[in-house]
Amino acid sequence: MNQQKTDDDGLFDHCPWLYAEQASQRQRAAQERRRERLLGGAGSVRLGEGCFVAETAAVYPDVLHLGDRSYIAAHAYVTGDVRTGADCTINPFTVVRGTVTLGDGVRIGAHSSLLAFNHGTSPDLPVHQQPVTSRGITVGDDVWIGSHVVVVDGVTIGDHCVVGAGAVVTKDLPAWTVAAGNPARRIRDRREPRGAAQGAEVSGGVAPGGAASGGEAAGPRSRPAAAPPTGPPRGAPHPAVKEQEPSALAGDLSAFATAARAQAADLLGRCRQPGTGRYVDRPGAEPTVRAHCDAVEIAELLLGQAPPDLPAAEHAARLRALQDPVTGLVPEYGAPPPVPRPAGLPEDGASAYHVLCVGYALDLLGSSFAHPVHTVRTTTADRLVRHLAELPWRDRAWHAGAWVDSWSTAAHWNLRLGTEAAAPGALEALFGWLHTHADPWTGMWGSPTPESGRLQMVNGYYRLTRGSCAQFGLPVPYAERVIDTVLDHVRDARHFAPGRENACNVLDVIHPLWLCARQTGHRAEEARSWAANQLTAALRRWHPGRGFPFGPTPDGTGPGREPGLQGTEMWLAIVWLLADLVGLADVLGYRPRGIHRPEPAPPAEGTA
Repeated sequence: MNQQKTDDDGLFDHCPWLYAEQASQRQRAAQERRRERLLGGAGSVRLGEGCFVAETAAVYPDVLHLGDRSYIAAHAYVTGDVRTGADCTINPFTVVRGTVTLGDGVRIGAHSSLLAFNHGTSPDLPVHQQPVTSRGITVGDDVWIGSHVVVVDGVTIGDHCVVGAGAVVTKDLPAWTVAAGNPARRIRDRREPRGAAQGAEVSGGVAPGGAASGGEAAGPRSRPAAAPPTGPPRGAPHPAVKEQEPSALAGDLSAFATAARAQAADLLGRCRQPGTGRYVDRPGAEPTVRAHCDAVEIAELLLGQAPPDLPAAEHAARLRALQDPVTGLVPEYGAPPPVPRPAGLPEDGASAYHVLCVGYALDLLGSSFAHPVHTVRTTTADRLVRHLAELPWRDRAWHAGAWVDSWSTAAHWNLRLGTEAAAPGALEALFGWLHTHADPWTGMWGSPTPESGRLQMVNGYYRLTRGSCAQFGLPVPYAERVIDTVLDHVRDARHFAPGRENACNVLDVIHPLWLCARQTGHRAEEARSWAANQLTAALRRWHPGRGFPFGPTPDGTGPGREPGLQGTEMWLAIVWLLADLVGLADVLGYRPRGIHRPEPAPPAEGTA
């Protein structure tokens, strides 16, 4: 006997991908009421265009952001902080709990569990009294997770992965992995020919050809296997603000710039240490070389002159006197000359950053270093290449990128002084190594990490390209893939949830977006939308007479939430970059000319 279909037969609850084309007006009205209940309930809820949430799904989030055309099917259980890209499906009876971030085109098969939390196991307490911890689960783009899969807390599943039915994923899976088993293990790379590993895949719970058992996870919108991340917009606007009309935003920018210029002398004065001519980042802090350089940058941007306490020549003389004539490096106040490594620079620390900030502060003051950076001038190509290979790209990509930034900036200052940048062939070796080691799927150097997602990779990309490609006026490789990676990164709630943004993380997103936009129009509207929302949020951070705070840092160190020179210098540049990407930079009446200058740094006279 055939069962008669009615408007209430639960078809779309169990097969939500059919809703868009087959739902009746009555069913659409019922879904709209479901949507309104979710938006009006507890927690922060944002639902993209064409989303569907089954009536029978238990959805009790702290945060729920569904990208366009994403679905939660019947009897799914969703709690915590869950954010998805576009075209994602959480199928029937699936459990998604804790801090879970999904990219675009993620299909999760029925009866699977993504459990982004854990209980302690100390023997001195019953399990139900143990503290609950959460590191989060991150799933990339174009990922197919089969039925009855369990993904545990702290796992990152890379782009384009396929996870076979019944697998238990306890460790990270690199991009393009086909995995199965308990615990899940790699079967093959999805891009490899399929025939060779097919037998192992069937026994591991993955169907022949690499398809995860539990076909409903694929849905009708799965991407081709080899497609790089493309598709509909997926950037997450700032959750706390709505994008303004351009005319309103232009008015806010103009008012901000006028106020900042009027208050610049006061905010510089509060950070000047009486009787020493030195600067502190914020009242109560110790004086630093960087603080003096930040003061020079802020004064040039807002006042068009040197900090008003001293003539420009005196500021320059004080900074030039700090350079060690033997190494060419600048130590912190009271510190001994830094000890360079074989490739010319310390791995990290103040002296590495002083190559940037002191060099550009002197440039803004109409001066320059007194000596070449000798430790870089003598670096040979083979030593440089060996050192590049030894840098911690995999798990500390920011530190690796910062080292490249400092080295290439030192080479630039050497050229400006009319000496060799480095030993013959070394500068060419740097760019050759960078271009041959960029990942064609992310456009970047380094890899995501379970602890911080794409943070190290994206932040390291900014530092690296600032000193190399941007400073020397060269195109970046794989610009479209960089944009994809960066727009994926801004969905990571660990770094971009309300109240978590800091100057470093926002700068390290807007600069790559801005830089790559000069080469491609890829996802331009999405990038501009993100920039407009961030711009609105940034202007609200200004403290009259005190400037910008840097923002919260995970370890509680650094400038933090107190307004100071570092936060002000960085946010002024960020505001310009954000405004330029949305076409409103001219309203500000200033343009960075120091570390964050948009144009390539000028070469020495007589050089190409």
